[in-house]
Amino acid sequence: MESLNPLRPLWLSLGFFFAGLGFVGAVVPGMPSTVFFILAAYFFSRSSQRFLNWVLNLPKVGPIVRDYRDGLGMSRKAKVFALCMLSFFALTSAIFLIPVFWVKVVVLVLGLVGFWYIHSRIPTKEIVLARRRASEAG
Repeated sequence: MESLNPLRPLWLSLGFFFAGLGFVGAVVPGMPSTVFFILAAYFFSRSSQRFLNWVLNLPKVGPIVRDYRDGLGMSRKAKVFALCMLSFFALTSAIFLIPVFWVKVVVLVLGLVGFWYIHSRIPTKEIVLARRRASEAG
């Protein structure tokens, strides 16, 4: 029973917080949205099946969140787009918008960590599906 979990109100609040950020990210250029919906799904999975289902059934982002939760990661196209946007915004910010040197360095380091994480740690959907097909065939 989910109502017995003493942290349920916290998880539910965090789910709504990240869902809200996801909706903001859907309309603000340069701000991600999918990662926030993935986090919302994570917190809703610990607090409310109803709201988890709501996130998983959102028209545009629901299938992406379901794929991520199923271990499929991101499509190649989405991964390339995310890496390009991350690189563009980190470099543009560091070169043109941030006057303080150490803040530039922090932004670039965080951008590199984000790039590494997306490139190396998030699976590419097409590769995962090809491996699954190969293991089923042989």
